[in-house]
Amino acid sequence: VQLQASGGGLVQAGDSLRLSCAASGVVFSNYDMGWFRQAPGKEREFVATISNSGRRKYVADSVRGRFTISRDNAKAMVYLQMNSLSPEDTAVYYCARKWGNEYVSWGQGTLVTVSS
Repeated sequence: VQLQASGGGLVQAGDSLRLSCAASGVVFSNYDMGWFRQAPGKEREFVATISNSGRRKYVADSVRGRFTISRDNAKAMVYLQMNSLSPEDTAVYYCARKWGNEYVSWGQGTLVTVSS
């Protein structure tokens, strides 16, 4: 299983970014997917999850109303649309594949830096 995250970069506060994660080596539509992030000096934290069908979504309180998770099973892609970014959103963002109650496959991460 390979997960390749992309779309990170340096933006200003208030800007938007869309992260993408391409999956390969797995029947993508069988799995729930998630996004996590890790800020410098902090532990990794959950950001959002989406069910295998895309019908169920959940985002963390810290990003609710600003971030949206989506997926395209035909393309084996999962996305994270991030709006109204703030410096507190600066982190390495990871996509992950869920199996049962655990996230068992992780991408390499993409860095998002938000300047004030």
